Amino acid sequence: MAETPPKPLNVLFLCTGNSARSIIAEAIMNREGRGRFQAWSAGSHPKGEVNANTLSLLKGLHYPTDDYRSKSWDEFAQPGAPKLDFVFTVCDDAAAEVCPIWPGQPMTAHWGIPDPAAVEGADVEKSLAFREAFRSMETRIKLFLSLPLASIDRMRLKERLDAIGRAPNARTDDAP
Repeated sequence: MAETPPKPLNVLFLCTGNSARSIIAEAIMNREGRGRFQAWSAGSHPKGEVNANTLSLLKGLHYPTDDYRSKSWDEFAQPGAPKLDFVFTVCDDAAAEVCPIWPGQPMTAHWGIPDPAAVEGADVEKSLAFREAFRSMETRIKLFLSLPLASIDRMRLKERLDAIGRAPNARTDDAP
């Protein structure tokens, strides 16, 4: 009899507006996690729509974009919401806010990166900011995916998650 594959681990990425960084992180984790992870994103004060530059970047990188929406983190604190294994804040505003109580006590860490939506100037400057946010988040997610989750104790895992968040523009060869 074939073994049942393990259930994917659930990951939530939080940001204030849920229109750029957290959406980018959700997309990367769902692709790079290759079925081992299910990712979502949400915001404390969602903008109500995904930033057009976020969608343009993801489309240009061949990510599906139809299902992304800007939503409140309240959806994930309700009865019947997915049990979260990891919650990552990706902007400074969300890190400073009081988060809901997440059922199941997921591992948490702050992986803040600069807000590409805050960049002003020419379209090329904005595009570069979104690409840099993508690259930084992709690197952090790849570092996370390289961790030996099945064999690492909770305290050491927390240390590693925090180290990933502190690594400025880390590269995958700089694994904490």
